[in-house]
Amino acid sequence: MLVTGAGGMLARDILAARGDHELVGLTRAELDVTDAAACRAAVAGFDAVINCAAFTAVDEAESNERAAYAVNATGAQNLALAAHAAGAVLVQISTDYVFDGTATNPYREDAELSPLGAYGRTKAAGESLALAAHEETVIVRVAWLYGMHGRNFVTTMLRLADERETVSVVTDQRGQPTSTTEAAASILALLDAGIRRGTFHATCTGETTWHGLARATFALAGLDPERVLPVTSAEFPRPAPRPAFSVLDHSAIRTIRAPALWEDALRRELARMGALAEGNPGDDRTTSDPR
Repeated sequence: MLVTGAGGMLARDILAARGDHELVGLTRAELDVTDAAACRAAVAGFDAVINCAAFTAVDEAESNERAAYAVNATGAQNLALAAHAAGAVLVQISTDYVFDGTATNPYREDAELSPLGAYGRTKAAGESLALAAHEETVIVRVAWLYGMHGRNFVTTMLRLADERETVSVVTDQRGQPTSTTEAAASILALLDAGIRRGTFHATCTGETTWHGLARATFALAGLDPERVLPVTSAEFPRPAPRPAFSVLDHSAIRTIRAPALWEDALRRELARMGALAEGNPGDDRTTSDPR
C-alpha cells in the first residue's frame, strides 16, 4: 500500500499501525500529487493508495483557493486515475467540512454535500473527482483530528496550559474529537475487509464542543478544567467559517468495526503522549497481552 502525504499527522500513524501490511510512505517532497505523471509513476505496482496528502490550512484556503484546489481536488483526481491504471483501490481522506454544519442530527454518509468555505469546497470536489475517475474509490471522512505528531488542538491546549493561567475556547461548535490512531485503525480495517468502494465516517463516537474537549484534556492531564473559559465563535472571528455541527453518522463503518468513544480515545492518546496524569490510567485495551 502507498501512503501519500506521509509527513502528516494521520499518515504517520497509519504507517506506524502497519501490522502485517507492507506500507510505503511518500512525503510531499517525494510526491507532488498535483503532478499527474508523477502520480502514475508512484502508484504503479501498488494494490492500494491511501491519500493523506491535503491542503489543510483552512483559513489560508479562503485567500488561496486555487492552491487548495490543486492539492485537494486535482491531486485526488490524479491519484484516482493512477490507481485506476494500476488496478489499485484508492482511499481518499476527506473531512466534515464538506457539510455546512446546520444539521441537528448526525450527517449520514450519503448526505448531500454543502461546504461552507474554500477548504470544504475543495475537499468536496476531491471526493467527486476521485469517484468519477475510479470506481474503486473509498471515501473516508475524518474530523477534529488530534495526535502526537504535528500541531493540533489537544497539543495546543497542553502547551497553553503551561503558558497561561486561563484559556478561552469556543463552546458553540459540536463535533467528534478523533485521535489519529483511531482513524488509522478504521482506515486499515476497511482495507483488511476488502472494501473497494463506498463512503465511511471514521470519527470517534459521542460528541462534545471544543470547550468540552479542552476541559477533558485538562482534567485527564491533571490540570484544573475550570481554567478553560467558554466563549462564542463570534468572539473569535476567523477568515474561514467553521461548521457549527460536525457530528457524523457511523452506520457504514460499524459494519466493519466499532469506533471508539471519544473520551476513551483521548485518554489513550494522552497516555501515548506521556501527558496522562497519575490516577487516570489508560484504557485496558492499550495494555499488552499477558500471554
